Amino acid sequence: MIIVAVLLVICSGLTHAVWNLFAKKSEDKGLFLWAILIPSIVILLPTSVMELVHADLPALGYLLVFLSLGLQAAYGLLLTETYKHGDLSQVYPVMRGTSTLLIPTIGVIFLGESLSVWGWVGLGCIIAGIFIMSGRTFGRNIGGAQRKPLLLALSVGLCTTFYVLVDKLNLHNLSPFTLLEIANIGFVLGISKSVFGVPNMKKQLMTNWKGIAVGAILNPGSYLLFLYAMSISPLSHISPVREIGIVFGTILGVWLLKEKQGTQRIISSAIVALGIMLVAAFGAS
Repeated sequence: MIIVAVLLVICSGLTHAVWNLFAKKSEDKGLFLWAILIPSIVILLPTSVMELVHADLPALGYLLVFLSLGLQAAYGLLLTETYKHGDLSQVYPVMRGTSTLLIPTIGVIFLGESLSVWGWVGLGCIIAGIFIMSGRTFGRNIGGAQRKPLLLALSVGLCTTFYVLVDKLNLHNLSPFTLLEIANIGFVLGISKSVFGVPNMKKQLMTNWKGIAVGAILNPGSYLLFLYAMSISPLSHISPVREIGIVFGTILGVWLLKEKQGTQRIISSAIVALGIMLVAAFGAS
């Protein structure tokens, strides 16, 4: 099953990078992110409500559902701000890399999972590649304008870490489809206030409908693939593999958006890819 899980996670990473590219290119980031989630919310709402009504969740289960909603709301707000201030190839590695380090570590310490020596070596390669890719070097001072997007990206990474861990626990009680619906509703609630104040909202939606249509498929599809992978494999093994999206995101940012430091970020993405292969092939202890 681990091979199936790895393939699901690689597809998840690719689709995640592509919809983030569309989000970065969009004129109003919040409106784009809001619009791509509305279709899946409407489609999944009836079955999700029925499942929650008949799930007979314990008190802790309901607490985890509301915690997931809150974390997704914060994730939506922070993601919107991050893409307003930073390049895709700069902030995307930091957002994804934070959870790459923290999720396997927490999985080993608190969820009783394990990684082999080669798994930890691979994880170290991923972190090193992300560190280089973000444009940071040891002893280098950066100004406030450069620091802000990195701090925002770090905050997004922390939100990602915690909502993934919460949803791993939620999988004991709820299906991936219902968890996806909860995540989408939380995200939309987090950014709705700013979205409804956007001028020419209808015109922007009509102008960008093609990108919105693609995002409406790839955004929920990406997390749904990851939820299914989590349901059949240890989190500490598959979470780092999802960061293949960092490689895709960096290449897309440099190639399509013409962002700077292309050579450095592409080389570092190769280091990330090496780490992912080590975790995927030799991570089980």
